[in-house]
Amino acid sequence: MKKILTLLLVVPALSWASSAKVVLEAAPINLHDKMSLQRGAQIFVNHCLNCHSAASMRYARLSDLGLTEAQIRDNLLIAGEKVGEPMATALDPKDAKAFFGVVPPDLSLLARSRGPDWIYTYLRGFYRDPSTKTGWNNTVFPNVGMPHVLWEYQGDQALRITLRTDPNTGDKLESRKLALERPGTLKPVEYDQYVADLVNFMTYLSEPAQTNRKMWGIVVLFFLAGFVVIALLLKGEYWKDVR
Repeated sequence: MKKILTLLLVVPALSWASSAKVVLEAAPINLHDKMSLQRGAQIFVNHCLNCHSAASMRYARLSDLGLTEAQIRDNLLIAGEKVGEPMATALDPKDAKAFFGVVPPDLSLLARSRGPDWIYTYLRGFYRDPSTKTGWNNTVFPNVGMPHVLWEYQGDQALRITLRTDPNTGDKLESRKLALERPGTLKPVEYDQYVADLVNFMTYLSEPAQTNRKMWGIVVLFFLAGFVVIALLLKGEYWKDVR
């Protein structure tokens, strides 16, 4: 029993220690920016749907982003899909496993499970690594099976590792930094915006009703606050003659 309790205490600590090594960058999410969401939807369809699916979302729901059915059909349906169909991939699972060693996961809820900051840092954290099968590695997800599908836009990054000695303790300290060796078609600031639009859409994708939910939550809180005031006034009026 003591061993089980010790294991339950140690495992979360190890998990925290491993995740603490990665510093996630804040994703500039704005679910009210429909232009960003529209750009993100197009990026998602062009690059992510080739291997991943988002089966919990239907193309028709993209009308919430200000797109007409004709715009969805002309710009986002590239493989003969219909507007009412889910956002599925045409990649066969058997082929996917042969290519990557694992079937690429559905991305419908990735932003809720991992968080927008994780995705944003992940998509900016690829670097060249000849030792891997794909030739790529990632600072957030080491030895990931996914290649860098946006490399033409970002360019080639290299991981620079430097070691130094702490003058106070004498401990060896390791620092890791990504350096752009070959520029891509986009400037770094443009690529960051490109990824931000994609992550913005993936955040919307994970919960399309999020903005409405928050809005109605605020409305309900104001209603309850007003109701409390009315209830207190009624109470005072009802009990004013009671001694």
